[in-house]
Amino acid sequence: MLAMKGGVGEKSYANNSTFQQKVISMAWPITKEAITDLYCSTFPNSLAIADLGCSSGPNTLMLLSNLIGEVEKMRHQHNKKSLLEYQIFFNDLHTNDFNSLFKSLPSFHQNLKSHIGNHDFGPCFFTGVPGSFYGRLFPRSSLHFVFSSYSIHWLSQVPEGLECNKGNIFASHRSPNQALEAYQKQHQKDFSTFLKCRGEELVVGGRMVLISTGVIEEEKVNSFNLPVLTPSLSEVKGIVSSEGSFSIDRFEVSKISWNVFDDPQCNIESNIGVNKECNYAKCIRSVVVVESLFVPHFGEAIIDQLFNRYEEIMKDYTLKEEAGNINLTLSLTKLK
Repeated sequence: MLAMKGGVGEKSYANNSTFQQKVISMAWPITKEAITDLYCSTFPNSLAIADLGCSSGPNTLMLLSNLIGEVEKMRHQHNKKSLLEYQIFFNDLHTNDFNSLFKSLPSFHQNLKSHIGNHDFGPCFFTGVPGSFYGRLFPRSSLHFVFSSYSIHWLSQVPEGLECNKGNIFASHRSPNQALEAYQKQHQKDFSTFLKCRGEELVVGGRMVLISTGVIEEEKVNSFNLPVLTPSLSEVKGIVSSEGSFSIDRFEVSKISWNVFDDPQCNIESNIGVNKECNYAKCIRSVVVVESLFVPHFGEAIIDQLFNRYEEIMKDYTLKEEAGNINLTLSLTKLK
C-alpha cells in the first residue's frame, strides 16, 4: 500500500515537498478563480472542501488557508454577514501519516487568523478520510469543492502485461507499444472511475481543480514497474468528455523548472546550501514512497545507494538539458 514518507524527519515528505508547494502556487490563479466562482454563484452558508491525496506535509494546509482566505474576502466584499462553516476533508490512503497532519492544526488556525486579518470567520471542522480516491469516499452530493495535486497520475494498480517493459520501471519513451497501451488502458479506466465517483459526490455546480505530472540486478528491474502515468492533454480531455459528469472550465499546461530549489523563497531549512539535484532526489525519495514500493521489491540495503546514484544521473542530465516537469492543471464544474 502506497503512502508518502511520514513524520518530520530529514527524509519525510513534510521536509521535502517544496517542489509540490511551487506546483500548487503556480496553479493558484486557476484554483482561486474556481473557488471564487463557486462561492459567488450560490453564496452558501457552508462549504465542504476535500483535498484528495493530501499527504502529511504543510502544502494541504497552505492551500486551505488560501481557499478560506479567498472566500472570506469575497464574503466581505459582498457584505454577507452570516459566517460560513467550513467542513474540511483530508483524504489519502490509510497508511498516510494523518497524525502529523492533525498535529499541525493548532498552528494552522493561528496562521489562518493572521492570513484573514481582523475579520471574524466561521468554524472549521476537520475530518480524515482514509481510502483510495478510485472509489467512493463521500455521500452523494456532499461536497462543494475538490482539489487534488500530483496524485491522480498514480494508478490504482500496476497494469497487467508489462513483462515486455524490461529495463524500465514505468511508461517511458523506451517502453514498447504494448507496455504503453497497457498503461494508457489502466489510466483511462482509473481516471474515468475517479470522475464518476467525484461526479456523484459533488453537488451540481460544484468545482474541482486537478493538477497532474542503476546498481540493481537487471532481473529485479525487469520485474518492477511503478503504477504511474503522465497523460497527455488530449487523453485527459477525451476521458473527461467521454465520462460526461463535468465540463472543462480551464485547462493549462505549464512547466516547472528544477531550479525552483535555487529560489531562496522556496528554501526550507534542510535544503539550504544543498544543490538542486540533491533536493530533487530527496523530493522523489519522499514521494516515490520508498518503504511501500522499493523496499519490498529490492530490499532496504540498496535504497541509499540507489538515490545517491539517481542524484548523480540528475546532475549529468541537468548539464545537458533544462530540467523540469510538465504540469496539467484542470478546472472542472459538475454538470446536472
